[in-house]
Amino acid sequence: MAKEHHYALTIKWNGNLGEGTNSYRSYERSHVISAENKPEIIASSDPAFRGDKTKYNPEELLVASLSSCHMLSYLHLCAEAGVTVIEYTDKATGTMVQTPDGGGHFSEVTLYPVVIVTEPAMVNKANGLHHQANKLCFIANSCNFPVHHQPTCLVENNE
Repeated sequence: MAKEHHYALTIKWNGNLGEGTNSYRSYERSHVISAENKPEIIASSDPAFRGDKTKYNPEELLVASLSSCHMLSYLHLCAEAGVTVIEYTDKATGTMVQTPDGGGHFSEVTLYPVVIVTEPAMVNKANGLHHQANKLCFIANSCNFPVHHQPTCLVENNE
């Protein structure tokens, strides 16, 4: 039997400026994401949709979820394979296509992980593990668009 994992959080809209959603321009898109015993995430919509550019938006959080999940799967695989990673950075990007009806969907996300390992002999294995990490990533497996990877692997002090 498959294991199930359940997640719970609260989204609270705090953008009522006194008129509620009386009109499209009468409210802010600000909201707070919270979960028990965790810091709050202050969020809004994308500025293209009247959101606050100083707050995270759902689209950014989706890209962050993919990047984070891939990293965690990758680090796990590296630990099992004897690849010692000492640094990992990803500057992930995503493309969303807006449809004429006001909806939209992501067409792709690309991860650009830069990994630093301790030995030159680890580089090929380190690069190869990104493909396997993508297969294991829970979030990537839940998406209906491609998640691409353009990894770079460097060696400590030999960068």
